[in-house]
Amino acid sequence: MDWALLAALVAMWGSSFMFIKLGVATVPTSTLVAARLVLGALILIVVVYLRGSRLPPLGKVWVYYTILALLGNCIPFTSITWGQQRTDSALAGILMAVMPLATMVLAHLFVKGERMTRNRVIGFILGFAGIVVLMGPSAFDRIAGQSLATLSQLAILFGALCYAANSVLTRMLVRGADALVGSAAMLLVASVIALPVALFVDKPWQISSSPSSLWAILWLGVGPTAIATVVYFKLIASAGPTFMSLVNYMSPGVAVFLGVVLLGETPGIYAYVALILILLGIAVSQWRRGT
Repeated sequence: MDWALLAALVAMWGSSFMFIKLGVATVPTSTLVAARLVLGALILIVVVYLRGSRLPPLGKVWVYYTILALLGNCIPFTSITWGQQRTDSALAGILMAVMPLATMVLAHLFVKGERMTRNRVIGFILGFAGIVVLMGPSAFDRIAGQSLATLSQLAILFGALCYAANSVLTRMLVRGADALVGSAAMLLVASVIALPVALFVDKPWQISSSPSSLWAILWLGVGPTAIATVVYFKLIASAGPTFMSLVNYMSPGVAVFLGVVLLGETPGIYAYVALILILLGIAVSQWRRGT
């Protein structure tokens, strides 16, 4: 059962880059993000109430949820979606694979007991080398020329850093809270923030969207945003976080496979070398002697 849940989670998270690419083809970034968040929030709130739980009363915790909604939903969703307008879904999946390495560094700085070890340092260096290979040695030199391709890849990397920071902040701000209730609350806050922005910036009622984009957005809200959250917490409870770490190895591969096979993307040799370096970095950083 745990392996089936893991496979479902990998499929949903790994395929999300392909569906973002399909959605953003005819739907502006702000509208796609808002639609995804609203759908996800509605589903999780229903799940919370069907389970017999309730959202927390107004108080200090909602300030924390607002911070986490911005850092874990609104900002990275927008950054990644904007970046995928000019970045293949396969490359986006590889770039996002650095999230666990970034989390490791941030945890070292801000979480007591989470110290950098030799293996973690080596893993981070390998992952960073993978990013350099993927973006090209002269990527940072091209920023001065305002290369949209480079800026788009940096936007996706920024989204990965936001997710990493959010995972650390979640441990610091809302420890002991019901994870599913907290996720529903964060998505609710994120929806309240993102929806007015989309209405003002994009005027979505004037958008002419393709059916494929609309179906992609529907699935992003239902699958990777809502269902995946429920599966994630169920899997953590039954198999533990070590088993969950397998997602970090499988999701980028799914993103590359779907981008190549279904979208006809051609990542190139450097992308595959980068993927190997990043996954090797994750493996080395998590290596424990005697296990």
